[in-house]
Amino acid sequence: MQQADCGDRTLSEEYVTKTDSGYYVAGTRVSLDSIVYAFLAGQTAEAIAQAFPLLTLEQVYGALTFYLAHRQDVDAYLSAQREDFEAKRTAAVASDPMFYQKLAASRGTRLAS
Repeated sequence: MQQADCGDRTLSEEYVTKTDSGYYVAGTRVSLDSIVYAFLAGQTAEAIAQAFPLLTLEQVYGALTFYLAHRQDVDAYLSAQREDFEAKRTAAVASDPMFYQKLAASRGTRLAS
């Protein structure tokens, strides 16, 4: 939580919230994952704000500040999310290999034309 001293009162703003399903920009359904992956891909805060019109530049900077301040925890969370996705993808392919063979063949046909 960010705090600023404004005379005789202190203002604070929370930019990221954590729920059972992950981290989100406070008051939105935009995942912190989306912001972090864009940042790690080299996008500026301004470019990220343009890509997510729902967010203000302040919210993007707030989310990035949260990430940088909690980098170890967020990176561990993102790694666990990737591992979970890969496990689910592997299970889906194993449950119906013919479907995924047809899908791959269809992609190959489309790319060739």
